[in-house]
Amino acid sequence: MKEYDVIVVGGGIHGAGVLQAAAAAGHSALLLEKGSLASGTSSRSSKLIHGGLRYLESGQFALVRESLRERAILLRIAPELVELKPFFIPVYRDTHRRPWQLKCGLAMYAMLGGFDSSTRFGSVPRREWGRLDGLETRGLDAVIRYHDAQTDDAELTRAVVQSALSLGAQLAMPADFIAARLDPGGVGVEYRQGESTLECHARVLVNAAGPWATAVARRIQPAISVPDIDLVQGTHIVVPLPVSAGIYYVESPKDGRAVFIMPWKGATLIGTTETPYRGEPDQVHPLPEEEDYLLGVARRYFPALNEVTRAQIVQRFAGLRVLPTASQAAFDRSRETIFSVDRDPNPRVLGIYGGKLTGWRAAAAHVLSRISASLPAATRRAATDDLILRRAK
Repeated sequence: MKEYDVIVVGGGIHGAGVLQAAAAAGHSALLLEKGSLASGTSSRSSKLIHGGLRYLESGQFALVRESLRERAILLRIAPELVELKPFFIPVYRDTHRRPWQLKCGLAMYAMLGGFDSSTRFGSVPRREWGRLDGLETRGLDAVIRYHDAQTDDAELTRAVVQSALSLGAQLAMPADFIAARLDPGGVGVEYRQGESTLECHARVLVNAAGPWATAVARRIQPAISVPDIDLVQGTHIVVPLPVSAGIYYVESPKDGRAVFIMPWKGATLIGTTETPYRGEPDQVHPLPEEEDYLLGVARRYFPALNEVTRAQIVQRFAGLRVLPTASQAAFDRSRETIFSVDRDPNPRVLGIYGGKLTGWRAAAAHVLSRISASLPAATRRAATDDLILRRAK
């Protein structure tokens, strides 16, 4: 039976990150992906590598600091894939947050980012408002400008897997995870490729299946504990009228939620929503009311979109966030990643629940730290904060 140090289930950004981190640390590693890389949430995000400015309001300072640090690393190691962009926050007479509040938040953002040049911010002069893609100026008090980064989430995921493969990792795809059985030395894993059912063994199984993580955990025997999580649907739409000046961080006039309106491959991407989801992850799809909601927000800020209807949406997609179960609205919940192990120390299974696109590399490093006691000694091949990521060929 083939033996690995680490087997990862799930080919999204977190599974890709763990595969790369394990291979870089000198371990043998295998990734099992049932469909194609980034075929789930990791191709249906808001495409942003950002520090999480809005998380400051809920006091998630450690998360913002880590995200800004990871953003700086990704700008350095993935210049083909992660690009710094100007962000604009228009403030109207009826906008909930006033300019001084936003500037105070951005000053803290800059401090948590180490006052790097990428954390500079300020106001757009009134004489330049006409260059902002037809932004509504009636009732406009100020436009705040700062910077965050944009990426192609699926391309980034594929680049991380390519990096891992170059370090000796292996990929089985498409490969359906069937079951796993714990034993004193690790985990026996059974999976299907085509017509063949294969078996292998790992010191540690990492469950990085995103919205499918609970279903994967239920196939492990003896049974292990699974955290209480909720699935939250986030829908995005792409409309033909392009914006080009930068990314707009706007406030929904209906409920005050943050929505991004951004350039995307010659068109405009608008997102996202937060709708509780209780169906099968494979069945998630945009809802008509979500599309109406996003169009309504965009029309508030860009009058040219008043003529755009749902029939003119050129692309629509919905992904699922994994959030800790809580009573408050999804928008107000913690975005901290949950790491769950079958035992401590010397875990045989580690599950990743939730997490942000920006924090994939830090999450992978945390996973390797948590499972290190279960792994054999190995000679490190590379450091993931130095590995240059390039578009997969």
